Amino acid sequence: MSVLDQQTEMKDTKTAELRDKSVPELEQLVRNERASLYNARRDLVFRRITDTASVKVRRHNIARMMTLIAEKKRGNA
Repeated sequence: MSVLDQQTEMKDTKTAELRDKSVPELEQLVRNERASLYNARRDLVFRRITDTASVKVRRHNIARMMTLIAEKKRGNA
């Protein structure tokens, strides 16, 4: 996947879309997003990308997903 593909794929994930997903689906999305975050950080270090906002968006997406997972496990969702 090229850097351009990653940047267009990285858009902010909507909470409404995530609420429709099951806990295993959300956990898989978290794993994928964490891998993308690792790659983005690595690419920043090696100067392959200059978009520092992508790291912030990925972190926020992970936090949003983890919050929804916790809510669903508690039974509030």
